[in-house]
Amino acid sequence: MLKRIIASFILLSTSLGFSQTIDSPQQAKIRTAKKLAKKFLRKQRVPGMAITVSQHGDIIWSDGFGKAKRKPKTKVKPDETQFRIASISKSITAIALAKMVDDKEINLDESIYTYLPDYPKQKYDFTVRQLGGHLAGIRHYRDNNEYALNKKMSITEGLDLFKNDSLVFQPGTQFLYNSFGYVLMSEAMQRASQKEFNAYVTDSVFKPLEMNNTVIDASDIVIPNRCEFYRKSNYRKPVVCDPVANEYKVAGGGFLSTSEDIVKLGNELLFPKIVSKEAIKELITSQHLDTGNNTGYGIGFSVETSKNGTPKYYHTGGGVGAATILIIYPQEELVISILTNLSGAQVQQFGDELEAIFLD
Repeated sequence: MLKRIIASFILLSTSLGFSQTIDSPQQAKIRTAKKLAKKFLRKQRVPGMAITVSQHGDIIWSDGFGKAKRKPKTKVKPDETQFRIASISKSITAIALAKMVDDKEINLDESIYTYLPDYPKQKYDFTVRQLGGHLAGIRHYRDNNEYALNKKMSITEGLDLFKNDSLVFQPGTQFLYNSFGYVLMSEAMQRASQKEFNAYVTDSVFKPLEMNNTVIDASDIVIPNRCEFYRKSNYRKPVVCDPVANEYKVAGGGFLSTSEDIVKLGNELLFPKIVSKEAIKELITSQHLDTGNNTGYGIGFSVETSKNGTPKYYHTGGGVGAATILIIYPQEELVISILTNLSGAQVQQFGDELEAIFLD
């Protein structure tokens, strides 16, 4: 009898135009996350942003906010809009390196000179692993001119920027985050695989993972879905960035991608398709200094713990017209990708806010 009364009430409410929506816990989280995303966009004055979240290997939320381009006005689409992912490119390179380790084409603990015997001799030797973990002593950008260089060069040509400079410390004694180390590592990968770096990554990573919208940020061709890139200004609206050529440092910060493609990359750590679990472990195990202190960085991934005390692997990216983050929570099988087209946007803080929502 009670069931009939309830059914009659629902039918009457519907006929009168009333409806009641009860969110599932997941829907409620997504609704809260959307509100935060809009607040972040407004507060940071971000022109455009894409967010994709997956759990247990399936996308549970994927959304675009704001504009990919202002002229002509183009909306952000998380499955189409290609952002500069900046240093998340290092995570891509790390997966490609793991594939080479599996195929016994490269040994992480071999000297760099094993693969590049003609590279200028330094006072100290250093390994592929140390390069990937920012422990080799390779310098960082000297100034903004190097950081935002607008000169198209190959990887080999890019070595000329730093190859004759002395190491800034004895390898293994300090941690110095830099992208030039990844330029050098990608040159070693080219030699070891006997294949141009971008072609190797495309064939070995992008194609098998169906990352169909991830490409090198070619400075001299039109890429239809590539968004515009903005920087903050003294005026209310961000302004378009000056041109930049990232081809030579593709391994450390030169790929374009979508938020949905980046989630596919993150899921490779959780559900390996192209590399072994043993090789992945090399990427997500924190390296350590000669003193024994952990650096909090493996190869291409920072290694920390979540608010729940569970493992957390991530990489941020900051480039010309780009602020990005990829976060992976293996125990919860959760992956979060946030891509923006504004230099300096505080995406890591926003990522922490999403963590608080989706790990609750």
